[in-house]
Amino acid sequence: VLCGATHLINLWTFTMHSKTLAIVMTVAKISTAVVSCATALMLVHIIPDLLSVKTRELFLKNKAEELDREMGLIRTQEETGRHVRMLTHEIRSTLDRTTILRTTLVELGRILGLDECALWMPSRAGLNLQLSHTLRRQVNSPPVVPINLPDVQKVFNSNRAERILHTSPLAMIRPYSGRYVPPEVVAVRVPLLHLSNVQINDWPELSARSFAVMVLMLPPDSARKWHYHELELVEVVADQVAVALSHAAILEESMRARDLLMEQNVALDSARREAETAIRARNDFLAVMNHEMRTPMNAIIALSSLLLETELTPEQRMMVETVLKSSNLLAALINDVLDLSRLEDGSFELENGPFNLQAVFNEVINLVRPIAAVKKLSVTLTLSPDLPLYAVGDEKRLMQLVLNIAGNAVKFTKEGCVSVSASTARPDMLRDPRALEFYPASGDGHFYLHVQVKDTGCGISPQDVPHLFTKFAHAHSGTDRSQSGTGLGLAICRRFVSLMHGHIWLESEGVGKGCTANFIVRLGVGGSTSTGPQKKLLPLLMGPGEIDC
Repeated sequence: VLCGATHLINLWTFTMHSKTLAIVMTVAKISTAVVSCATALMLVHIIPDLLSVKTRELFLKNKAEELDREMGLIRTQEETGRHVRMLTHEIRSTLDRTTILRTTLVELGRILGLDECALWMPSRAGLNLQLSHTLRRQVNSPPVVPINLPDVQKVFNSNRAERILHTSPLAMIRPYSGRYVPPEVVAVRVPLLHLSNVQINDWPELSARSFAVMVLMLPPDSARKWHYHELELVEVVADQVAVALSHAAILEESMRARDLLMEQNVALDSARREAETAIRARNDFLAVMNHEMRTPMNAIIALSSLLLETELTPEQRMMVETVLKSSNLLAALINDVLDLSRLEDGSFELENGPFNLQAVFNEVINLVRPIAAVKKLSVTLTLSPDLPLYAVGDEKRLMQLVLNIAGNAVKFTKEGCVSVSASTARPDMLRDPRALEFYPASGDGHFYLHVQVKDTGCGISPQDVPHLFTKFAHAHSGTDRSQSGTGLGLAICRRFVSLMHGHIWLESEGVGKGCTANFIVRLGVGGSTSTGPQKKLLPLLMGPGEIDC
């Protein structure tokens, strides 16, 4: 303003300046100089501030643009997440595998605006990929592409969506109809989680490959390109489809297992009813046989024995002896069958009462002594000094056990001797590694009886020993077929021993070397343990030289 005023004064005055005007002009010029210097000094400080404001404005502008891009990314991610959630809901709303695949293709085509979408599944041999589902066309005769193609291997080896050419065999889903711009195509692998998930023709349950291929194609003759958020959406959907297909396969497998289990339960129930009917029929038959067969058989045995005491010709005596022997055999068979049937159906129960233990062995020896005398065999009985006189248990079954085993020893021994020994045994000395199910336990109210029967008979081959306790089993070597029985005796003995919480086994070094039978049973402790009087009676019962106590 001062500078302008000074120039205006100069313009208005063309004559010589008066003194007053000169003073005014001088003052104006001095003022102008002072103001100019002050302005210059102020600008030294103002210009940097202006420059910093401008820089800050540019920085804020860049930040605003970056924030806008981030907000756009967030909105894109939210949209992608919404699409993924919607697709996941649609895919998992059913557990039908064909519906899952069809829904996936339709929803991807709608959200991404696809021209075509298809799924290639591995074949049975695992050497080819077979077109199974498409978005726009019906698959009648599905095309096949080799699995060793470079595009297929590239997709298999990557967990991302891979761009492929529209001329790739994977993209040749239908004829190309574009005129100017070819469509952009991507392919992504779909993990099958060890299951083929979808059955096409003769597809196996277990696939040879662990991946399928999903191919997505944008419309041709368009400026659209695949964006990264769209590729992420495709990758996430592929993983969700794999999970849904695995769930569907597991459900189908569980439903098949449930149906199979129901069929098995029905079959088991029917078998149980049939078994119960058979058991009732068998029990009825055994009851009838017990009454209708044992009574006349006992009459035949008694009458044959009485007939033998009369005067008979040698031929008649031989016939009567044959009848008596056959009757005894048949009676023994009936008893064995009845005992075995009761043991198998669980209706057999042991009696429990006090009895004279040593008298049981004496009676058994007295029963087998006549047969042994006919064959000129010596029979010895050895009772341990610590064997109690009285015990608590089933006297009849114990006698049947000892008699059966001793009778077998006499039956299969042609010459030599048969020895029977009985003793008590400590539980810690009874553990047999061959019988893991036998666990002897010590106690104050019971003891373990160990009985051993040794003979010098025909012996048993080692391979036949494990089968002798099976029903109707016979040794294949070493035994005389004319002396073999029904094969039920040892099987019944084993059941009796098991009921008495014991263990039975046979030992033989081979054919012709004799056999040793052992069994251990648990008995209750009786009221007396004195063995002195019984020892004095044993020689009278057995005769001189036939017993060793």
